[in-house]
Amino acid sequence: MDTGGQLVTIAAVLLGALSTHLTNWLMERSRKKHERSVRWDERKLAAYENYIDIVRACIFLSVQLYEVREGLRESDQTEREILAELHDATRLRGRAFERIMLLAGDDVIEAAHKLNQVALELDWQANGKVTGTLAEWRDRNRLVFHTINTFHDAAREDLGVSGSVTGERHPQRDLLLPPSQRNA
Repeated sequence: MDTGGQLVTIAAVLLGALSTHLTNWLMERSRKKHERSVRWDERKLAAYENYIDIVRACIFLSVQLYEVREGLRESDQTEREILAELHDATRLRGRAFERIMLLAGDDVIEAAHKLNQVALELDWQANGKVTGTLAEWRDRNRLVFHTINTFHDAAREDLGVSGSVTGERHPQRDLLLPPSQRNA
């Protein structure tokens, strides 16, 4: 084989090695990018889950406090004890919200801001910072659960989950409430 043929062979081997190396590098880069994306999605899901759990805990404590204060329910706990639990849960809600601010997309952050706003209004009526009727209390409860569904939809979209929890395929649902013991 002459020198020209040998040079062509060497060039072909080098080109093959270079293209193999480049292909492997691009595939590894793509794999790492995908792993990073999955890892962040897992952290987002955990943050969203934790936030909603804490928001719901605050709601249930607010309901308990309101019903005890208004004489709609008896409790082994005093108002002061329930209020202390609500205060602790509210602090945790704030911490969970901060995780949302760090990890979420814009639409999820806006949905979380709105959810915080309506949840606080519920807390305020429960602890007497604002006054209102039983009907207004129930409207605040409806709004907070509607806002949770809006948060769910934004979170699902942010995570790339198909479908929604609201919309045409899902009927409008109302609160499951016992009959009123007072006039609403």
